[in-house]
Amino acid sequence: MNLAKDFIAFVFPKTCVCCSTSLLEQEKSLCLYCRYQLPTTNFHYHNENTAKKVFYGRIPLVNITSLFVFHKKNMTQKLMHQLKYKGKEEISNVLGNWLAEDLKTVTWAKDIQIVIPVPLHRKKLKKRGYNQVAGFGKSISKHLGCDYSDKVLIKDNPSATQVFKNRSSRAEMKHDLFKLQNQNLIANKHILLVDDIITTGTTLETCSQILQQAPNVNISIATMAITL
Repeated sequence: MNLAKDFIAFVFPKTCVCCSTSLLEQEKSLCLYCRYQLPTTNFHYHNENTAKKVFYGRIPLVNITSLFVFHKKNMTQKLMHQLKYKGKEEISNVLGNWLAEDLKTVTWAKDIQIVIPVPLHRKKLKKRGYNQVAGFGKSISKHLGCDYSDKVLIKDNPSATQVFKNRSSRAEMKHDLFKLQNQNLIANKHILLVDDIITTGTTLETCSQILQQAPNVNISIATMAITL
């Protein structure tokens, strides 16, 4: 069995999704060099942070964090591109594990009871084959010892990608894009809403407002990246 695995690894070597160098056995998706080069934010260690300021006056949040800073042509953009458009689904789990190790050490995350992903419309889900934030959310929930559900928020109508739209264009997003179901799963709970990238925050604002239709919920947000 080991010989077979060694042969497969020799013929089809696993490479870093950022720099394409061969990975060591203990490395997952990212080589150690690229891991240390990625621009982390450490927002989760600070109650007042840049990401939280994006939502001031828009939605009440317990806290919010993003793992990386996203700029056009930086390493984070390449990582997100590999995840969303090149079938590198495993990146989602890697980033979830990365962030979860930090979240386990901060007070505000200790009472999170359920992780909810921002959903994809069924047509986009079928085309891509996976929700790029599912592995991220599942890994976080596993480390925090809480529930995960993709049966609460659903995307009922398709929309074009929001990544490069400005604030005014994204503000046109209607609440009827998303719907709430199975309210009993989140009632009276601290929810962690997860997504890939914060740009203007319109998608997360809309989803948070819909989650607030359930009674007595508190909401925190975690994303893979934020544009600054």
